[in-house]
Amino acid sequence: MTPSQIAVNDIGSAEDFLAAIEGTIKNFNDGDLVIGTVVQVDREEVLLDIGYKTEGVIPSRELSIRHDINPADLVSVGDKIEALVLQKEDKEGRTILSKKRAQYERAWGEIEGKKERDEVVVGTVIEVVKGGLIVDIGLRGFLPASLVEMRRVRDLTPYIGKQVEARIIELDKNRNNVVLS
Repeated sequence: MTPSQIAVNDIGSAEDFLAAIEGTIKNFNDGDLVIGTVVQVDREEVLLDIGYKTEGVIPSRELSIRHDINPADLVSVGDKIEALVLQKEDKEGRTILSKKRAQYERAWGEIEGKKERDEVVVGTVIEVVKGGLIVDIGLRGFLPASLVEMRRVRDLTPYIGKQVEARIIELDKNRNNVVLS
């Protein structure tokens, strides 16, 4: 037997081969949640194997609600992560994904449940803004300065990086608004 005969006998027809390839490619659409394995991390983007014909691309701005964070501090090669499909194929044929928006969708469900049950949320202060603090609770929650302590606090910067417990007093998904107390 010649090598080409062996290959044909092992693989089958060209149609069988194409069907086998198609069977390994997952199908999805914009807005779907996908799970993939991180295959590359650099400053601008993360590549994710999602079982499609090409890797999915997560631009660094779509990794986290935190600004100016190094992607290598969030994910590592081999990590399994969930991402939302923003664009199945951009003009360069790449699949654009968002880890941040996948977490956002999941977090809204959790936060809504905690508000209904009047549960405390725990988060890390990530930013000082005019009038209060931004707290990472899976979403960006706003904690007004007047509610940080019993007495008025003039300088809120020492709170950055600290864990805080709070209750959700206002929730508006349409306006992406979470107010904490």
